Parts: sequence; structure tokens; C-alpha cells
Amino acid sequence: MDRLHELAVFVAVADAGSFAKAGTRLHLSPPAVTRAISALEHRLGARVFRRTTRSLTITDVGQRFLENARRILSDLDSAEKEAVGETAVPIGHLTLTASVTFGRSALAPVVCAFLNQHPRVTVSVLLLDRIANLVEEGIDLAVRIGPLPDSNLIAKKIGTVRRMLVASPDYLARRGVPQTPADLRLHSMIAFTGLMPNREWRFLDGKKGNSVSFAPRLEINDAVASIAAAEMGDGITVALSYMVADQIRDGRLAPVLDNFTPPPVPVHLVYPESRLVSAKLRAFVDFAAPRLRATLDSLALPARSRGAQPG
Repeated sequence: MDRLHELAVFVAVADAGSFAKAGTRLHLSPPAVTRAISALEHRLGARVFRRTTRSLTITDVGQRFLENARRILSDLDSAEKEAVGETAVPIGHLTLTASVTFGRSALAPVVCAFLNQHPRVTVSVLLLDRIANLVEEGIDLAVRIGPLPDSNLIAKKIGTVRRMLVASPDYLARRGVPQTPADLRLHSMIAFTGLMPNREWRFLDGKKGNSVSFAPRLEINDAVASIAAAEMGDGITVALSYMVADQIRDGRLAPVLDNFTPPPVPVHLVYPESRLVSAKLRAFVDFAAPRLRATLDSLALPARSRGAQPG
């Protein structure tokens, strides 16, 4: 039992990158984590981590041992789940995360429908406008919008979205329609900080990427609020295409500088790599992927042909 505990603590420290974070994840005190790692190193006769007051890095011995430790814990987890039938029947708790706007509009309805079909599963949904560390924060699955960095996460693509500028027809009639990105400096800009963190608009000029900076009249850290301000005629804002598809179709908003819109970015479901994917997670991915794909398809706007801009 002590040896399995030491393996669990070792893997948690390697994943979290610190003793303190691993202790929080395992509900152990820092001294308890230190004792487990020290006992493991004594048993192996070698250091598995290099520790200083400012850093923690895994040694070559620790790196070689880590893969075997993961396999042993995974095999034990698999055996226990098979014993109680969890590998066949979705049961247990899932923690999911997505951006605030996507979570509200697309993920929440899918989660509710999933729960209606799987009464033995419970779900926590964390709506965060930041990239969460799935392993460190104990999250089973995330919806990620944008290019994925290299990682140990498994990814399932469910669609694409576009980053675009929009304004109300009334605003464009009063202030004129920008013809080039440089014209944005002459307009009232509403900067949604989630997509314009540096007060600039990144665009595609022919086949080349470029950017234009400006001084926004209004900065907002919430997409819904920035879109609402644009609908009221207060200026031009940036949004992802799924956020404003209905407003564009209804004529409440119009695309701006559509010919300069950057290429689409992918949307994925991502979850940590494991030799065994639990039945509850597998069931959710199988259930959610086609439904979220259909939602994104229904909110898609034809590239560079979303209707005439007011002039």
C-alpha cells in the first residue's frame, strides 16, 4: 500500500511540477508529500527530482521511472473499474471547462441533455476565459478554441470559428464603413480584451498576416457586453463568428473589413492522455462531439460573403 501511495504522489508531483500543488490535488500536507518522495528515492537508491528553493525538475532516473509508474497506476485503476463495471456503464463525476460565452451558448445545453440520458453521472462545468491546466486542476475535458500547442492531450476536432469585426448598421451609416484596417483608428473601437489583449486587430492582407493598433474608446472583458455595446451603435468590436451569427442574420450587426478576416481557427474537445478512458468520459465525448459540431455548423457564416455592408 505504501509503495502504491508513493507512486501516486510521484506521478502527481511530476504532473503538477511542485510538491505543494501535488499535495493540494491529493489532499496531502506538504510534509506528507515530501515523506512519500523521500521514501521512494530511498527505495530506488536514486533521486527522482532535483529540488532547489526556486525550481523542481525531474531527473533522468525519474523520467525513466515515470512511464512505468503511470502504467502501474493505470493498470490498477483499470482493474478496479472493471471490478465494479465502470468500464461498461457511465458512472461517476465529470469536470468540464470551456470559455464563458461558448459554455453558456453551446456546452451547457449539451451537458443537460447528456445528464438526462446518463442518470448515474454528475457534472461540474467551469466556465473560464483562460486556458486551464487539465491535469493540475483535475479537469476531465475542455473545449479549446484556437490552435493547440504540442501536449499529451488527446484532441477531437468539432469545427471551426472565425475572428471578425462587427458593428451595427446604424453606426456604419453614421460614421462610414472602414475600407482598410488603418481606417479603424478613425472609429470608435470597443475592445473585448479576450480577443484584443494588446489593443490591436490582427488581420490577413492577401496571404500575409498583419496588425493595426488603436486606442479603444471602451474596453470590456466580457464578450456578451462588448457585442451588446456594438448592437447599441457604440462602435466596432471583435467577436468570434459563433457569437454574432444570429445578430448578423437578423440585421442587428454587420461584418466590417470582411475581406481582411483572418483564417478560421479550430475548435477541439481535449482530454488527458490515458491508457484507459473511463466510460463516463468516453460516453460524453461520443454524445457531445456531434451535437457541438452541429451547433457550430448552424452558427457558421460563409467566409467573406456574409452579406453586403451598409454604405
